Amino acid sequence: MKSIIIFFIFTSSLLATEFPHPVSPMFNMKVIYDSSTLDVQVIEDWHLVKGPTPTRQKLINIRVGEFWPGQDYRVPLRLIVPAKTKAKGFHLTGGNNLKKLNQDLRVRGLDEELIQQGVGLAMTIVQEFGTWGQKKLGDESKKRFAKTLNPKYSIQYWAWPASLMRCVTAAYAEENYFEKGKVLLSGGSKNGASPSVSIIHDPRVTGLHATVSPICESPLRLCDDKAWSDLKNYYSKKSGDSRHRFLGGTFGPIYNQTALDQGNTWADLKKTANLVSPHIFISQNWKQLMERGCELYFHPGTHDFVAFDMPSLGRHYPHIPTYNRINSGHGKKPNGAKVEKQDATKQAFILQHFSSAKNQMLRPPKITYEVLAASIKVTITFEQNQKAESGRLYWKYDRAPEGTIQYIKEDFPAENYKEMKMGSDGKSFFTEIPLQSESQFIDFYSNHRKTVSVYGKMLPSHISSPYTRVKLKN
Repeated sequence: MKSIIIFFIFTSSLLATEFPHPVSPMFNMKVIYDSSTLDVQVIEDWHLVKGPTPTRQKLINIRVGEFWPGQDYRVPLRLIVPAKTKAKGFHLTGGNNLKKLNQDLRVRGLDEELIQQGVGLAMTIVQEFGTWGQKKLGDESKKRFAKTLNPKYSIQYWAWPASLMRCVTAAYAEENYFEKGKVLLSGGSKNGASPSVSIIHDPRVTGLHATVSPICESPLRLCDDKAWSDLKNYYSKKSGDSRHRFLGGTFGPIYNQTALDQGNTWADLKKTANLVSPHIFISQNWKQLMERGCELYFHPGTHDFVAFDMPSLGRHYPHIPTYNRINSGHGKKPNGAKVEKQDATKQAFILQHFSSAKNQMLRPPKITYEVLAASIKVTITFEQNQKAESGRLYWKYDRAPEGTIQYIKEDFPAENYKEMKMGSDGKSFFTEIPLQSESQFIDFYSNHRKTVSVYGKMLPSHISSPYTRVKLKN
């Protein structure tokens, strides 16, 4: 474990004080901002792309930095701006592939709307290295990280977030095509997690919409001994069950056993998790993000194997805005559950972030409850001047513990929902849930709709109340 401590001290000494909080064991922000080290390779120079909404586009390949001495890491980047004007700010995405990036983009939908409003687009690749011809580099990175636990060798801790921040540097280096403005990152899974790290460290990034990706720390993520012991005990009583490889991972795929096989100890894993935690979790950086004026919105999923800790999020961080479509997660379908229709939360959030209009999105409401003899009374209350159009409550009895495969597989029953009644004040909703006499505890949360107007479009958006778990028996 000495190597990671020495690395942390060395890296911290490289970071000049004028660069943004927090000092990180993963990034040298002075280097991240330095456009002279991009070593830009132009694949297609700026050219006009015709269509209903014409654009100008450029395809380049940029140097992110060194994974380790002598090993460069590079990514492709397509830049897109309006045909006749500079772009003010841009929307950056990593959920692309080489085939898509190598072709001119005919903008449609959200992309077209942004271009029409003078907002640029930047498209890169944040994917497993093997999917775009760099499998050997990816495999070597995983080996080095498992052996040293040095976060600079990690794809998820360093390579993906650093590549996004370097793309911001590359876009703004094109001064004849981009002017400084808002920068929003969006995507799901690794393209939700990587932007979450980027926005923490890079004050040029102003907005984030992330789906099925980690938001907060939890005992399992931080390798807490009791949490892992309880998890193992649970599985020992569930013969035939196996733990999904992602469940329990600090920030995605779990690397614990691989690192242990390389000679590290459980104490080393715990130190690593606690070292990187302040630099990767939105929950631990909320104050500085709000002080910067950032806007963030999440759809972690109620049954996702990366965001496997909704009870922890709701209990400790009820102020973080989320929309949780019922029984949602990586590759999951609602399976007959009552789902909000015509949802455009992501589109509404991204468009309003770049508009000059005041943010109309609902903020997370407060949730209170009262346990009665045969039911539990639930009340949802929005802040003054925050009014939702509807409310629907979902619940599940005795849900399996966080981090178990049952937590992912066992859905909220299709019949376990109620449309909530709106209070006379217009900002509160309430209903009652019947209790089962044999139940040990109950999980519940609500979803609320508001139609927002952005650039003349009426878009239905949703916000969830904090996910809540109530113990019914001692």
